[in-house]
Amino acid sequence: MSKVKVRLGIVAVQGAFVEHRRVFERLGAECVEIRNARLLDECDGLVLPGGESTTQGKLARELSLFEPVRAAILRGVPTFATCAGLILLAERIVDDSARYFATIPCVARRNAFGRQNASFTTALDVRGIGAFPCVFIRAPYLESVGKDVEILATYCDRVVGVRYRNQWGFAFHPELTDDDRLASQYLADVVSYAARIRS
Repeated sequence: MSKVKVRLGIVAVQGAFVEHRRVFERLGAECVEIRNARLLDECDGLVLPGGESTTQGKLARELSLFEPVRAAILRGVPTFATCAGLILLAERIVDDSARYFATIPCVARRNAFGRQNASFTTALDVRGIGAFPCVFIRAPYLESVGKDVEILATYCDRVVGVRYRNQWGFAFHPELTDDDRLASQYLADVVSYAARIRS
């Protein structure tokens, strides 16, 4: 990886933000836990962890984080989202009138593979990586995606991994495995972005 030092902002209002921090620090990134908007401008990348999307969206609004995070995503800050994070990025959610960041043209379905006790791990072919261990916990899937959304992974013909512009979204939890390849690919994007905006 490039010697450009990058700082990731992990939105830490609820959910599995500690696990993401461990992975990205292991890969050499500096990580800060974001609970207010003050630190956002100092971050080269954003991480939206798994957890409970409704709670995360509510807390982000209460903490005055919602609009600053959305603005950062829209201005091109590389964003890595898992599970609940992917739901927050979806333009629409099945059977839910709520809209969150709505920055990926796609339709998400919550808890699509069952409740917590139906969690499972399986190896899926992830575009650009190959076989990857995927941990699904009360996971969503995407019922549909816009024409410019790149599909990175599917499970039983359901879309569970996408890339759209500066955004990476996964229904599963790569941070709960020992395989850092997805995180490394995303981090390479962050390094490129940081080098470009600092030049």
